[in-house]
Amino acid sequence: MPDPRQLSILDFTYQLPADRIAPEPLPNRDQSRLLVYERGIIEDRTFHELPALLPDNSLLVFNDTKVVRARLFARRSTGGMVELFCLEPVSPHQAIEPAMQQTGACVWKCLVGNGRRWKEGPVTVEFEADSQPAVLRAERQEQHDGYALIAFSWEPAELPFAEVLRGAGHLPLPPYLNRADTDVDAIRYQTVYAAQEGAVAAPTAGLHFSEAVLAELAERRTAAARVTLHVGAGTFQPVKADQMADHPMHGEPISVTADTLRRLLAHVLAGGPVIPVGTTSLRTLESLYWLGAALVQQPALAPAWHVRQWQPYEDQTEIAPTTALQALLAQLELTQSDTLHATTQLLIAPGYRFRLISGLITNFHQPESTLLLLVAALIGSDWRRVYDHALAHDYRFLSYGDSSLLLP
Repeated sequence: MPDPRQLSILDFTYQLPADRIAPEPLPNRDQSRLLVYERGIIEDRTFHELPALLPDNSLLVFNDTKVVRARLFARRSTGGMVELFCLEPVSPHQAIEPAMQQTGACVWKCLVGNGRRWKEGPVTVEFEADSQPAVLRAERQEQHDGYALIAFSWEPAELPFAEVLRGAGHLPLPPYLNRADTDVDAIRYQTVYAAQEGAVAAPTAGLHFSEAVLAELAERRTAAARVTLHVGAGTFQPVKADQMADHPMHGEPISVTADTLRRLLAHVLAGGPVIPVGTTSLRTLESLYWLGAALVQQPALAPAWHVRQWQPYEDQTEIAPTTALQALLAQLELTQSDTLHATTQLLIAPGYRFRLISGLITNFHQPESTLLLLVAALIGSDWRRVYDHALAHDYRFLSYGDSSLLLP
């Protein structure tokens, strides 16, 4: 296996004109264009046709994370504004799910905008909850390189933090959109199947699915399963290193139920193709393989439930995908757990060999990004043909842009 640590991100670039970045969603989710790449052949279709274009006996895997209103515009006592971007919880919970249900007070790692003018004391956001006045206070506990630890407290104290963010916060649109969020974004920057609050960016491949497309998939009896990966702000982190070895991949929490693991195992045993919706679903599925493989190799050790960035390229032991999934299910049964919770830093780049997935539904990604590396790992050098075709045929790019179905 070639070592992707030696890759230069400069080999994965292309010219993306600013007018090709979609600034707004289309009026109808499923009317976006769909580029179909199948065994080297490219076709131009429309997303509502997707159910008929999937391989027979496919299992679609959706990421059901829900974007939280993680941007807060707080006011200093002098009247000036400070922007706080909630990245991840620190105390009293580090896991997203309990952190979102925390009442009264909590501490989060945040990016701070206009922070130089915030010398001391709390900043506040006034908002409404259940049509009643409420207030959120924030104080800077510690300043670190690139982020701060922010202590939040609020009244009414019985509100869960999820409700506080819903009332006080704004959707964290991608920075390249360079605009404020709107009422349209509140609906369209979520998938129609979003359920688990915790992401600070949308799993954008899923934004094209409408209720009508989901209904047709069900009518065709296309198998489906859900995983959760809470997309972090690191998804927008540019690769600045000359070689990928020097690029730190951000970690993200994943959750997968035993029911999804059983569906996945049965599908893999039957030989059916597994098609993730989006790079986040793909990274979750492939991370499951590495979690299970580690468990098979060291069954006596308590599982770490973490996939390291370069783990696939260092671990040369071959474990069957079904064996890896069976190990995860056995561990959940042993611990009487219904859901596997883990974190992943998995970086997928050319040289990676996919264990569980057979294709991918995804948008068109930024030049010199880890997401583009993932696409190149899946379809090889043909990624250039795909992107050249999309540019030449007026496809819309990035989060609110068009989609592709990649079937190598």
